[in-house]
Amino acid sequence: MPSVTHDDAPPLADLMPWSVAPPRLGRGWPAAPDAGSLKARWDALVKAEGPDREALFEPTRSRTLHTAVGQLPGRSGSGSGTEKLVRASGPCPEPVRVLLAPYDEQWLIPDQRLIDAARPELWRVADERQVFVTETPGAAPPLLVTSLLPLLRPGRVRPLFRRPGGREPNLAPGLLEHLGSRLGGTPAPLDLLAWITATARPDLTVPLTGDAGTWQRGLELGHRMLWLMRRAGERPKLPGGRRPYVRAPLPSRPLTLRYDRDEEALFLDEGRISPVPPQAWDFEVGGVRVLEQWFTTRVALPEPGTLAAIRPATWPQTWTSELLELITVLALLAELRPLAEPELPDPVTAADLREVGVLPVPNAARRPASVLEGPEEGPEGQLALL
Repeated sequence: MPSVTHDDAPPLADLMPWSVAPPRLGRGWPAAPDAGSLKARWDALVKAEGPDREALFEPTRSRTLHTAVGQLPGRSGSGSGTEKLVRASGPCPEPVRVLLAPYDEQWLIPDQRLIDAARPELWRVADERQVFVTETPGAAPPLLVTSLLPLLRPGRVRPLFRRPGGREPNLAPGLLEHLGSRLGGTPAPLDLLAWITATARPDLTVPLTGDAGTWQRGLELGHRMLWLMRRAGERPKLPGGRRPYVRAPLPSRPLTLRYDRDEEALFLDEGRISPVPPQAWDFEVGGVRVLEQWFTTRVALPEPGTLAAIRPATWPQTWTSELLELITVLALLAELRPLAEPELPDPVTAADLREVGVLPVPNAARRPASVLEGPEEGPEGQLALL
Protein backbone atom coordinates (compact mmCIF):
# COMPACT_ATOMS: atom_id res chain seq x y z
CA MET A 1 0.00 0.00 0.00
CA PRO A 2 1.25 3.50 -0.76
CA SER A 3 1.70 5.75 2.24
CA VAL A 4 -0.54 8.75 2.85
CA THR A 5 1.32 12.00 2.27
CA HIS A 6 0.48 15.56 3.23
CA ASP A 7 -0.77 16.01 -0.34
CA ASP A 8 -3.48 13.35 -0.35
CA ALA A 9 -4.65 13.30 3.27
CA PRO A 10 -7.87 15.35 3.43
CA PRO A 11 -7.82 18.65 5.34
CA LEU A 12 -9.69 18.94 8.61
CA ALA A 13 -11.53 21.87 7.03
CA ASP A 14 -13.16 19.41 4.61
CA LEU A 15 -13.88 16.68 7.17
CA MET A 16 -15.50 19.13 9.66
CA PRO A 17 -16.64 21.84 7.25
CA TRP A 18 -18.51 24.27 9.55
CA SER A 19 -16.19 26.44 11.58
CA VAL A 20 -16.54 29.66 13.54
CA ALA A 21 -13.96 32.23 14.60
CA PRO A 22 -13.42 32.07 18.37
CA PRO A 23 -15.31 34.57 20.54
CA ARG A 24 -13.45 37.80 21.24
CA LEU A 25 -14.00 39.39 24.65
CA GLY A 26 -12.50 42.82 24.00
CA ARG A 27 -11.96 43.34 27.75
CA GLY A 28 -10.55 41.00 30.35
CA TRP A 29 -12.75 41.59 33.39
CA PRO A 30 -15.87 39.57 32.30
CA ALA A 31 -13.75 36.39 32.68
CA ALA A 32 -11.98 35.13 35.80
CA PRO A 33 -10.73 31.95 37.45
CA ASP A 34 -13.51 32.20 40.05
CA ALA A 35 -17.21 33.00 39.70
CA GLY A 36 -17.45 35.06 42.89
CA SER A 37 -15.13 37.76 41.56
CA LEU A 38 -17.27 38.10 38.44
CA LYS A 39 -20.39 38.77 40.50
CA ALA A 40 -18.52 41.36 42.58
CA ARG A 41 -17.23 43.03 39.41
CA TRP A 42 -20.74 43.22 37.99
CA ASP A 43 -22.06 44.73 41.21
CA ALA A 44 -19.32 47.37 41.12
CA LEU A 45 -20.18 48.20 37.51
CA VAL A 46 -23.91 48.67 38.01
CA LYS A 47 -23.40 50.68 41.21
CA ALA A 48 -21.13 53.14 39.40
CA GLU A 49 -22.72 56.03 37.54
CA GLY A 50 -21.86 58.32 34.64
CA PRO A 51 -18.19 58.56 33.66
CA ASP A 52 -17.20 56.13 36.42
CA ARG A 53 -19.34 53.37 34.93
CA GLU A 54 -17.94 54.05 31.46
CA ALA A 55 -14.34 53.89 32.69
CA LEU A 56 -14.97 50.65 34.55
CA PHE A 57 -16.63 49.10 31.53
CA GLU A 58 -13.62 49.76 29.24
CA PRO A 59 -15.50 50.60 26.00
CA THR A 60 -14.26 49.56 22.57
CA ARG A 61 -15.45 50.27 19.04
CA SER A 62 -17.66 47.17 19.24
CA ARG A 63 -19.12 47.69 22.71
CA THR A 64 -19.97 50.78 24.72
CA LEU A 65 -22.51 51.43 27.46
CA HIS A 66 -24.93 52.48 24.71
CA THR A 67 -24.56 49.44 22.43
CA ALA A 68 -27.86 47.66 21.77
CA VAL A 69 -27.51 43.88 21.42
CA GLY A 70 -29.71 40.87 22.04
CA GLN A 71 -29.52 38.20 24.67
CA LEU A 72 -27.11 35.33 24.13
CA PRO A 73 -28.91 32.18 22.95
CA GLY A 74 -29.84 29.86 25.79
CA ARG A 75 -29.39 32.54 28.45
CA SER A 76 -33.07 33.33 29.18
CA GLY A 77 -33.78 33.29 32.88
CA SER A 78 -30.09 33.54 33.80
CA GLY A 79 -30.29 37.23 34.71
CA SER A 80 -28.88 38.53 31.45
CA GLY A 81 -30.84 41.60 30.40
CA THR A 82 -30.96 43.38 27.08
CA GLU A 83 -31.34 47.00 28.15
CA LYS A 84 -28.35 49.20 27.34
CA LEU A 85 -25.65 48.95 29.98
CA VAL A 86 -25.84 52.66 30.67
CA ARG A 87 -29.14 51.87 32.46
CA ALA A 88 -28.40 48.30 33.60
CA SER A 89 -29.11 47.20 37.16
CA GLY A 90 -29.97 44.00 38.91
CA PRO A 91 -28.01 40.82 39.60
CA CYS A 92 -25.12 39.46 37.62
CA PRO A 93 -25.95 36.93 34.92
CA GLU A 94 -24.97 33.51 36.26
CA PRO A 95 -21.35 32.84 35.22
CA VAL A 96 -20.64 29.83 33.01
CA ARG A 97 -17.56 27.64 32.69
CA VAL A 98 -15.42 28.24 29.56
CA LEU A 99 -12.01 27.23 28.23
CA LEU A 100 -10.19 30.55 28.28
CA ALA A 101 -6.65 29.34 27.50
CA PRO A 102 -5.11 25.97 26.66
CA TYR A 103 -6.16 23.56 29.44
CA ASP A 104 -7.31 26.51 31.58
CA GLU A 105 -10.97 26.33 32.57
CA GLN A 106 -12.30 29.62 33.92
CA TRP A 107 -15.61 31.47 34.31
CA LEU A 108 -17.37 34.02 32.08
CA ILE A 109 -20.30 36.39 32.50
CA PRO A 110 -22.50 35.24 29.58
CA ASP A 111 -23.77 38.65 28.53
CA GLN A 112 -23.45 39.78 24.92
CA ARG A 113 -23.28 43.42 26.02
CA LEU A 114 -19.89 42.70 27.61
CA ILE A 115 -18.38 40.68 24.74
CA ASP A 116 -17.13 42.32 21.56
CA ALA A 117 -17.77 39.26 19.38
CA ALA A 118 -19.72 36.57 21.23
CA ARG A 119 -20.41 34.29 18.20
CA PRO A 120 -24.08 33.51 18.98
CA GLU A 121 -23.98 30.62 16.49
CA LEU A 122 -21.70 28.76 18.93
CA TRP A 123 -23.91 29.47 21.92
CA ARG A 124 -26.94 28.09 20.06
CA VAL A 125 -25.35 24.66 19.77
CA ALA A 126 -23.55 24.59 23.15
CA ASP A 127 -25.09 21.95 25.40
CA GLU A 128 -24.13 18.84 27.35
CA ARG A 129 -23.81 16.78 24.14
CA GLN A 130 -21.61 19.22 22.26
CA VAL A 131 -17.88 18.81 21.76
CA PHE A 132 -15.79 21.70 20.42
CA VAL A 133 -12.59 21.27 18.42
CA THR A 134 -10.34 24.30 18.46
CA GLU A 135 -7.30 24.66 16.23
CA THR A 136 -3.96 25.56 17.81
CA PRO A 137 -1.81 26.50 14.81
CA GLY A 138 1.83 25.55 15.16
CA ALA A 139 1.30 23.72 18.46
CA ALA A 140 1.48 20.05 19.32
CA PRO A 141 -1.05 18.58 19.45
CA PRO A 142 -2.55 20.83 16.74
CA LEU A 143 -6.08 20.43 18.17
CA LEU A 144 -7.65 21.00 21.57
CA VAL A 145 -10.98 19.37 22.32
CA THR A 146 -13.35 20.59 25.03
CA SER A 147 -16.93 20.24 26.19
CA LEU A 148 -16.86 23.91 27.25
CA LEU A 149 -17.27 26.93 25.04
CA PRO A 150 -13.69 27.74 23.91
CA LEU A 151 -12.37 31.30 23.87
CA LEU A 152 -8.89 30.39 22.61
CA ARG A 153 -7.40 32.49 19.86
CA PRO A 154 -6.48 32.52 17.01
CA GLY A 155 -7.53 29.08 15.72
CA ARG A 156 -11.03 28.40 14.45
CA VAL A 157 -13.64 26.45 16.42
CA ARG A 158 -15.33 23.40 14.87
CA PRO A 159 -18.35 22.04 16.79
CA LEU A 160 -18.89 18.30 16.43
CA PHE A 161 -22.65 18.82 16.04
CA ARG A 162 -24.51 21.44 14.02
CA ARG A 163 -27.65 21.29 16.15
CA PRO A 164 -28.33 20.97 19.90
CA GLY A 165 -28.88 17.55 21.39
CA GLY A 166 -26.07 15.88 19.47
CA ARG A 167 -27.95 16.14 16.17
CA GLU A 168 -26.55 16.52 12.65
CA PRO A 169 -22.81 15.88 12.90
CA ASN A 170 -20.56 18.62 11.54
CA LEU A 171 -18.95 16.15 9.14
CA ALA A 172 -18.72 16.00 5.36
CA PRO A 173 -22.02 14.47 4.18
CA GLY A 174 -21.50 10.80 3.40
CA LEU A 175 -18.13 10.59 5.16
CA LEU A 176 -19.22 8.27 7.96
CA GLU A 177 -21.02 5.98 5.53
CA HIS A 178 -18.03 5.76 3.19
CA LEU A 179 -15.67 4.98 6.07
CA GLY A 180 -18.16 2.36 7.23
CA SER A 181 -18.08 0.68 3.85
CA ARG A 182 -14.29 0.41 4.16
CA LEU A 183 -14.14 -0.53 7.85
CA GLY A 184 -17.08 -2.93 7.96
CA GLY A 185 -19.19 -0.79 10.30
CA THR A 186 -20.22 2.86 10.33
CA PRO A 187 -18.34 4.79 13.04
CA ALA A 188 -20.12 7.14 15.43
CA PRO A 189 -19.36 10.88 15.14
CA LEU A 190 -17.39 10.81 18.41
CA ASP A 191 -15.33 7.88 17.09
CA LEU A 192 -14.32 9.87 14.03
CA LEU A 193 -13.45 12.81 16.28
CA ALA A 194 -11.28 10.48 18.37
CA TRP A 195 -9.46 9.38 15.20
CA ILE A 196 -9.01 13.00 14.11
CA THR A 197 -7.63 13.94 17.53
CA ALA A 198 -5.13 11.07 17.43
CA THR A 199 -3.90 11.62 13.87
CA ALA A 200 -4.25 15.30 12.94
CA ARG A 201 -0.99 16.74 11.62
CA PRO A 202 0.48 20.19 12.27
CA ASP A 203 -0.76 21.31 8.84
CA LEU A 204 -4.28 20.22 9.93
CA THR A 205 -4.54 17.39 7.42
CA VAL A 206 -5.98 14.13 8.72
CA PRO A 207 -4.86 10.76 7.30
CA LEU A 208 -7.73 8.25 7.12
CA THR A 209 -7.64 4.47 6.82
CA GLY A 210 -9.94 1.66 5.82
CA ASP A 211 -7.91 -0.87 7.80
CA ALA A 212 -9.95 -1.99 10.83
CA GLY A 213 -6.94 -2.85 12.99
CA THR A 214 -5.23 0.48 12.45
CA TRP A 215 -8.54 2.28 12.94
CA GLN A 216 -9.03 0.55 16.30
CA ARG A 217 -5.57 1.59 17.50
CA GLY A 218 -6.33 5.16 16.55
CA LEU A 219 -9.68 5.03 18.36
CA GLU A 220 -8.12 3.79 21.59
CA LEU A 221 -5.52 6.57 21.53
CA GLY A 222 -7.99 9.25 20.47
CA HIS A 223 -10.64 8.39 23.04
CA ARG A 224 -8.05 8.56 25.81
CA MET A 225 -6.95 11.99 24.55
CA LEU A 226 -10.58 13.11 24.46
CA TRP A 227 -11.16 11.83 27.99
CA LEU A 228 -8.19 13.78 29.30
CA MET A 229 -8.86 16.99 27.36
CA ARG A 230 -12.55 17.06 28.26
CA ARG A 231 -11.88 15.91 31.84
CA ALA A 232 -14.96 13.77 31.58
CA GLY A 233 -15.61 11.31 34.38
CA GLU A 234 -13.41 10.15 37.24
CA ARG A 235 -10.31 12.18 38.09
CA PRO A 236 -7.32 10.59 36.34
CA LYS A 237 -4.32 9.13 38.17
CA LEU A 238 -0.65 9.00 37.33
CA PRO A 239 0.92 5.63 36.51
CA GLY A 240 1.06 3.38 39.55
CA GLY A 241 -1.96 5.15 41.03
CA ARG A 242 0.14 8.15 42.10
CA ARG A 243 -1.45 11.56 42.54
CA PRO A 244 0.13 14.94 43.19
CA TYR A 245 -0.54 16.20 46.70
CA VAL A 246 0.16 19.33 48.71
CA ARG A 247 3.19 18.35 50.78
CA ALA A 248 3.76 21.78 52.36
CA PRO A 249 0.85 24.23 52.80
CA LEU A 250 0.43 26.87 50.13
CA PRO A 251 0.64 30.51 51.28
CA SER A 252 -2.47 32.66 51.33
CA ARG A 253 -1.30 34.48 48.20
CA PRO A 254 1.64 32.85 46.40
CA LEU A 255 3.66 35.11 44.12
CA THR A 256 6.32 32.84 42.61
CA LEU A 257 6.35 29.46 40.92
CA ARG A 258 9.38 27.22 40.43
CA TYR A 259 9.99 23.60 39.61
CA ASP A 260 12.59 21.22 41.05
CA ARG A 261 13.21 18.53 38.46
CA ASP A 262 15.22 16.29 40.80
CA GLU A 263 12.52 16.28 43.47
CA GLU A 264 9.65 16.35 40.96
CA ALA A 265 8.19 19.13 43.07
CA LEU A 266 6.35 22.33 42.24
CA PHE A 267 6.89 25.22 44.66
CA LEU A 268 4.40 28.06 45.05
CA ASP A 269 6.56 30.29 47.27
CA GLU A 270 7.17 27.96 50.23
CA GLY A 271 4.20 25.73 49.36
CA ARG A 272 5.12 22.38 47.81
CA ILE A 273 3.23 20.02 45.52
CA SER A 274 4.58 16.62 44.47
CA PRO A 275 4.94 14.38 42.61
CA VAL A 276 4.91 16.59 39.53
CA PRO A 277 6.40 14.63 36.60
CA PRO A 278 8.80 16.62 34.39
CA GLN A 279 6.56 16.07 31.36
CA ALA A 280 3.75 17.97 33.12
CA TRP A 281 6.04 20.93 33.86
CA ASP A 282 7.46 20.87 30.32
CA PHE A 283 4.05 20.66 28.61
CA GLU A 284 3.78 23.61 26.22
CA VAL A 285 1.24 25.00 23.79
CA GLY A 286 2.59 27.51 21.29
CA GLY A 287 5.91 27.73 23.13
CA VAL A 288 4.29 28.64 26.47
CA ARG A 289 4.39 26.35 29.49
CA VAL A 290 0.78 25.58 30.39
CA LEU A 291 1.40 25.42 34.17
CA GLU A 292 3.27 28.74 34.18
CA GLN A 293 0.54 30.47 32.19
CA TRP A 294 -2.15 28.97 34.43
CA PHE A 295 -0.38 30.25 37.55
CA THR A 296 0.44 33.70 36.13
CA THR A 297 -3.21 34.27 35.19
CA ARG A 298 -4.16 33.84 38.85
CA VAL A 299 -1.43 35.92 40.50
CA ALA A 300 -0.63 38.71 38.02
CA LEU A 301 -1.33 42.11 39.54
CA PRO A 302 -4.07 43.96 37.61
CA GLU A 303 -4.21 47.71 37.28
CA PRO A 304 -5.61 49.25 40.49
CA GLY A 305 -9.08 50.73 40.21
CA THR A 306 -10.17 48.43 37.40
CA LEU A 307 -12.82 45.74 37.61
CA ALA A 308 -10.11 43.13 37.02
CA ALA A 309 -8.57 44.24 40.32
CA ILE A 310 -11.58 42.73 42.10
CA ARG A 311 -10.38 39.20 42.82
CA PRO A 312 -9.93 36.80 45.74
CA ALA A 313 -7.91 38.23 48.63
CA THR A 314 -6.38 34.81 49.26
CA TRP A 315 -5.64 31.71 47.18
CA PRO A 316 -8.88 29.64 47.05
CA GLN A 317 -8.81 25.94 47.86
CA THR A 318 -10.62 25.25 44.57
CA TRP A 319 -7.60 26.57 42.65
CA THR A 320 -5.37 24.06 44.43
CA SER A 321 -7.72 21.22 43.50
CA GLU A 322 -7.79 22.40 39.87
CA LEU A 323 -3.99 22.64 39.79
CA LEU A 324 -3.57 19.09 41.10
CA GLU A 325 -5.91 17.77 38.40
CA LEU A 326 -4.23 19.82 35.68
CA ILE A 327 -0.80 18.43 36.61
CA THR A 328 -2.14 14.90 36.22
CA VAL A 329 -3.89 15.64 32.92
CA LEU A 330 -0.77 17.20 31.39
CA ALA A 331 1.48 14.37 32.55
CA LEU A 332 -0.82 11.74 31.04
CA LEU A 333 -1.32 13.67 27.80
CA ALA A 334 2.44 14.05 27.41
CA GLU A 335 2.78 10.28 27.38
CA LEU A 336 0.49 9.95 24.37
CA ARG A 337 1.97 10.23 20.92
CA PRO A 338 -0.04 10.86 17.75
CA LEU A 339 -0.71 7.79 15.66
CA ALA A 340 1.82 8.28 12.86
CA GLU A 341 2.65 5.15 10.91
CA PRO A 342 5.17 5.37 8.06
CA GLU A 343 2.76 3.55 5.77
CA LEU A 344 -0.88 3.76 6.74
CA PRO A 345 -2.63 0.59 5.55
CA ASP A 346 -5.53 0.97 3.13
CA PRO A 347 -5.42 4.79 3.03
CA VAL A 348 -8.60 6.77 2.38
CA THR A 349 -7.30 9.74 0.44
CA ALA A 350 -8.80 13.04 -0.58
CA ALA A 351 -8.89 11.69 -4.14
CA ASP A 352 -10.91 8.69 -2.91
CA LEU A 353 -13.39 11.00 -1.21
CA ARG A 354 -13.76 13.08 -4.36
CA GLU A 355 -14.31 9.96 -6.43
CA VAL A 356 -17.25 8.83 -4.26
CA GLY A 357 -18.74 12.34 -4.00
CA VAL A 358 -17.97 13.04 -0.35
CA LEU A 359 -15.74 15.89 -1.50
CA PRO A 360 -16.12 18.67 -2.29
CA VAL A 361 -18.57 19.34 0.50
CA PRO A 362 -21.69 21.36 -0.38
CA ASN A 363 -21.56 25.04 0.56
CA ALA A 364 -24.48 24.58 2.95
CA ALA A 365 -22.33 22.28 5.10
CA ARG A 366 -19.94 25.18 5.71
CA ARG A 367 -22.70 27.42 7.03
CA PRO A 368 -24.48 27.11 10.40
CA ALA A 369 -27.69 25.11 10.50
CA SER A 370 -31.00 26.80 11.30
CA VAL A 371 -31.38 25.99 14.98
CA LEU A 372 -33.81 28.67 16.18
CA GLU A 373 -36.18 26.51 18.22
CA GLY A 374 -37.61 29.31 20.35
CA PRO A 375 -37.75 33.10 20.47
CA GLU A 376 -34.56 34.95 21.37
CA GLU A 377 -34.74 38.30 23.10
CA GLY A 378 -33.30 41.13 21.04
CA PRO A 379 -32.08 44.57 22.13
CA GLU A 380 -34.21 46.41 24.69
CA GLY A 381 -36.46 43.37 25.18
CA GLN A 382 -37.64 43.15 21.58
CA LEU A 383 -38.11 39.76 19.90
CA ALA A 384 -35.06 38.91 17.83
CA LEU A 385 -35.75 38.31 14.15
CA LEU A 386 -33.31 35.84 12.56
